[in-house]
Amino acid sequence: PETYNVGADWGASDIIGLMLKQFDSVWTKERRDQAESMGMSPLEVLTVASLVEREARVDEERALIAGVIYNRLEAGMRLQIDATVQYALGEQKDRLLYSDLEIDSPYNTYKNDGLPPGPIASPGLASIDAALYPEQSSYLYYQTTIEGDGSHYFCETLEEHNAYKAQKG
Repeated sequence: PETYNVGADWGASDIIGLMLKQFDSVWTKERRDQAESMGMSPLEVLTVASLVEREARVDEERALIAGVIYNRLEAGMRLQIDATVQYALGEQKDRLLYSDLEIDSPYNTYKNDGLPPGPIASPGLASIDAALYPEQSSYLYYQTTIEGDGSHYFCETLEEHNAYKAQKG
């Protein structure tokens, strides 16, 4: 995300050009090289970054959330990220229902393997860097904490994940 100063007479192509110029200014050679070393395309990096953008509320957790995403992909697990369902639904809901998880969409990471076909949000630079430089861990799960401050509880097993969820009520 970025703030742009545009003229009232600007058309869509002018605005898109400005946005692409901004992207080119942050998609540096170092970032391109890092994506390439990870075997990822810019689209894949931005898709992961968009997931991080939508999931992270605490900046210090961005790289750890990215690491969990990569761990799940490497383990052949579905990502099961609520934000992708919200995107597929086309609306923000305070609470997803089990029926929402059944939406037929390539963006529904509860029903589809791997990354969604593209970004679900416009990621900021912190999320892009988290996607490029994820924190290594053995975590496969995370959920918001009981404290409700936007931070996450990270764990390695489904049993631990479900036990924490039960504490939340």
